[in-house]
Amino acid sequence: MLRTRVITALLLVAGLALILFALPPLAAVLTFAAIAALAAWEWAGLMRQDQPARVMYAFVLLLFCWQLTVAAPQLIPPLLAVSAVFWILVIPFWFRFKWTLAGNDFFGYLLGALVILPTWAAMVALHAVSVWLLLAAMALGWVADISAYFAGRTFGRHKLAPTISPGKTWEGVAGAVVGVLVYGGIVLTYSPLSGLLKDNLPLAAPLMILLLILLTAVSVMGDLFESLLKRQAGIKDSSNLLPGHGGVLDRIDALTSTLPLAALILHFVRS
Repeated sequence: MLRTRVITALLLVAGLALILFALPPLAAVLTFAAIAALAAWEWAGLMRQDQPARVMYAFVLLLFCWQLTVAAPQLIPPLLAVSAVFWILVIPFWFRFKWTLAGNDFFGYLLGALVILPTWAAMVALHAVSVWLLLAAMALGWVADISAYFAGRTFGRHKLAPTISPGKTWEGVAGAVVGVLVYGGIVLTYSPLSGLLKDNLPLAAPLMILLLILLTAVSVMGDLFESLLKRQAGIKDSSNLLPGHGGVLDRIDALTSTLPLAALILHFVRS
């Protein structure tokens, strides 16, 4: 299992590097759309839809991506803003009341679009500024996840959401915050990205710290949200598309909340 997981991870990293650095920008845009379509296919699976409905939903999401790109790019910032409101204001109530996708297909499909489309839009927007900026934003979610895992295993005592994800703890969340703040400090100060980020995000240090904490918090929400949906659907992974890793949603769960907010912050700061 570990061998399969490592091989899949190496192939994903190599494929991403090839697409982002060796192929024309259009290849990245098409890849982001493919990720959105696969995520939509898995989302319909969380809704317990049959295969024809899952394929149709993936196709519809692809059409939305195309239309936003060619006909209505001005709608992307409002879409990112709606996503931010959803994750910051709505999701805490979702966790409190344990709402479910079952019983209302229209609502489930609409919610899937609200989760997946802004993620795609954020990838496109960040990539348009810089490949490295996109990777930095993605890495923030990965750093939060890894830091939370090790802090939780070492210091974890107080459960964060035992009925949703029993392994997550408040100590893990604290570890994620510390990890992201250290990561942010290194990237903004010492990495080759520092000049690019300072040019695009000319923010005072206290505000940048608050934004990093906010991004960490929503990354945890994204992870927990998918865990809740899978638990309600009675499945362990969103699919088996990625051997050893589950599905696409399993790999981008934290990014569905983090990337749209990061892209929105970038949009407002540069406006």
